[in-house]
Amino acid sequence: MSIPVDISTRAATLTNLINEYNYQYYVIDNPSVPDAEYDRLMRELQSLEAEFPSLLTPASPSQRVGGVAASQFGQITHTIPMLSLDNAFDEAGIAAFDQRVREWLNTADKIEYVAEPKLDGLAISLRYEQGVLVYAATRGDGSVGEDVTTNVRTIAAIPLQLRGSDWPSVLEVRGEIYIPKTGFEALNAAQVAEDKKPFMNPRNAAAGALRQLDPRITASRPLTMYCYGFGEWVGTAPPENHLSMITQLAEWGFRTSSESQAVSGLDACVAYFSAVGERRDALDYEIDGVVFKVNDFALQARLGSVSRAPRWAIAFKFPAQEEMTVVEEIEIQVGRTGALTPVARLAPVFVGGVTVSNATLHNEDEIARKDVRVGDTVIVRRAGDVIPEVVQVVMQKRPANSVAFEMPTLCPVCDSHATREEGEAKRRCQGGLFCEAQRKQAIKHFASRKALDVDGLGDKLVEQLVDADLIHDPADLFSLTVPQITGLDRMAEKSAQNLVAALEQAKHTRFGRFLFALGIREVGETTARSLARHFLTLDALMATAENSLIEIEDVGPIVAKRIVTFFAEEHNRQVVARLMTAGIDWPVETHTASDSPLNGKTVVLTGTLISLSRAEAKEKLLALGAKVSGSVSPKTDYVVAGSEAGSKLTKAEALGITILDESEMKAWFE
Repeated sequence: MSIPVDISTRAATLTNLINEYNYQYYVIDNPSVPDAEYDRLMRELQSLEAEFPSLLTPASPSQRVGGVAASQFGQITHTIPMLSLDNAFDEAGIAAFDQRVREWLNTADKIEYVAEPKLDGLAISLRYEQGVLVYAATRGDGSVGEDVTTNVRTIAAIPLQLRGSDWPSVLEVRGEIYIPKTGFEALNAAQVAEDKKPFMNPRNAAAGALRQLDPRITASRPLTMYCYGFGEWVGTAPPENHLSMITQLAEWGFRTSSESQAVSGLDACVAYFSAVGERRDALDYEIDGVVFKVNDFALQARLGSVSRAPRWAIAFKFPAQEEMTVVEEIEIQVGRTGALTPVARLAPVFVGGVTVSNATLHNEDEIARKDVRVGDTVIVRRAGDVIPEVVQVVMQKRPANSVAFEMPTLCPVCDSHATREEGEAKRRCQGGLFCEAQRKQAIKHFASRKALDVDGLGDKLVEQLVDADLIHDPADLFSLTVPQITGLDRMAEKSAQNLVAALEQAKHTRFGRFLFALGIREVGETTARSLARHFLTLDALMATAENSLIEIEDVGPIVAKRIVTFFAEEHNRQVVARLMTAGIDWPVETHTASDSPLNGKTVVLTGTLISLSRAEAKEKLLALGAKVSGSVSPKTDYVVAGSEAGSKLTKAEALGITILDESEMKAWFE
C-alpha cells in the first residue's frame, strides 16, 4: 500500500520529536515535555506504523521494546579488538607508567592525558553504518563478543539513529553499560516487594539484564551507557585527540562523562585520582578506579599496543576494601567442571558495600600458604564485584585448639576420586559423567550441537529434567518416555514425542562426536576426531596406555593422562557401558584418515556452497584428516571457492595456492 505524503511526513515528524525527547531525558538529563505528552506521541507513531508497516524501520524509536526473544546469542568478531587495560595500584605504578610513556616517546616533557572514572560495568561496542545502529557486541575475549543487538536497542540512552550529520560511513562506538546507583536501589526494592532475591551489586544486575533472552526483561532494567572511545571509523577523519572525539560523540547523541578532563603530567594525574576518590561515594555510578589515556591520537599510534593492552592507557585502581571477621566453617564446593574449591563460611561482615558471609580460599596451596583454619579471625577483602577473598589470618587471635585443614581426596558430592594433576592448582572430581555437581553441565555438553546434537534438548530443558529427578547422567536420556516429559514447562505431548524421536535419532552418530560428547577435559572436536581415526573402536581406546596415546596427533602428555584417568574411573565406565547398551552406535570405519590424500592438509572454504552447507563440508573434510582453517596463509594447501568468494580467494590467488570449485571438492568425498 502506498503511503500518503501527509502520513509519511507526520511519521517522520513524530520520529524526530521522540528521538529528541529521548535525548533530552536519557542523555542530557533535561526533559522538556511531561511523560503523558511523550506517551501520546509514541502511541500515535505506533498506530501509524501498524497501519502502514513500510513506515517501520529498525531505527524507529518504537522498536526499543518488544523484540522477539532470542534462543541464544550469536557471536560477532570485532573489526578492531577491544583490548584490556594494564593496572596500577599505587602512585609508584602510575609513575612507572608515565615514565614508560615518556621513554617510548623519547621526551622529557609532560604528557597530556585524559582522565576519566573507570566505570564498573560491561564493555560494549556499537556499530553504526550511515548513522544507523546495525549491531552491538559485548567485549567477549577481546576478539569475539556476543551479539546483544536486540537487547541494546531497548536502552534509551543509546541512539538508534545518530543526531546531526557528517557521520563516518562506519562508526564503532566503545563504552560501558551500567546501572546507576539510584536505579539499582529502585530495582532491588522492586525485587524485594515481589519476594524475589535482590541483586548483589549494580554490575551483576547489568550483566544479567544485558544477557536476557527476552529483550522485554532487559527493557525493564534501568540500564544506561557512557561512551569512552571508538573502534572502526571509516569515511571521515576522526578528531585529533581523545577529548575532541568525546565531544564529537556527544554531539551525535551519546552520553559522555562530565568527569572527563585533560591533565598534564604525573602530579596532575595523582591529584585527579585523589579528587575522584574523595567524591566516589557521591557519584551515581560504581567506579573501581580512574583511567588515564594519552590524549593525542598520533602519540597513541606511536606507542601502539602489546598483545592484550595499549601502551598509551592505564587503569589506576582504588585500594581494595577490607574488614575483619571469623571463619566459622570451611566447605568444599564442586564446580560444574569438577574443580574442588574450598570456601570459607564467615561470620557476616559488611565490606565493599555489601554483607559478606562467604569468601573463596582458591585452592589447597592457597589454604596451606595462608594456613586458614576453622575458628581463625581473618582479614577479608572485597574489591568491586570480585569474589571476596581471605587476605590473611590474624595469628594473635587463633584458638589454641585449631587444626590445620586438609583437602579431601574423594569428591564430597559423588565419592569419586578427586585428583590433582601436575601443574594444576585444584583437585578435580573424576566422575564427570556421574557426579551430581557436574550433572547439568555434562548432559548439556553431551546433547550440544557439536556432540550428539539432540534436537530440541536445550539448556533449560536439561535443567528441568535434572531438577525433576528424571535424569542423573547422559545415559538416562535414552530411557525417557513421553509421559515423563509431558507436563514439564512448555512440553506438551507433541513436544515430548519430538524429543523422544530426536533422542532415538541421536543414537546414530560418529565415533568422534561420541568421544567429544563424553566431555573429557581438553578433548575437543579435533582431538576427538584424531582419536576416532586412530583407534576405530571404543574398546581399543579404553584399553590404551598413556605412552601410546602420546604418539597420536593432537594428544600430548597432559591430554593422554586425562583420557586414561577418565576411563579409569569406574563411575564413568558404568555410564559409558549404559550408553552403549542404550543403543549408541556409529558407522564402523574400515580405514584410517592416514589413507586419505587430504590427511594433514590445510583447506580453507570461502564463498557460498550450493549442494551442501559449510558445516557439512567441514565435517566431511575433517573426516578425511584435513585441517579446516578460517584464514588463508602460505601454509594453506587448498582453497575451495563457492559463489561470491571474496578476499580469501583474492589472497589465495596472490599466494599461488591451489583453488578448487565445489564439484572438485566433492570428488574427494566419493
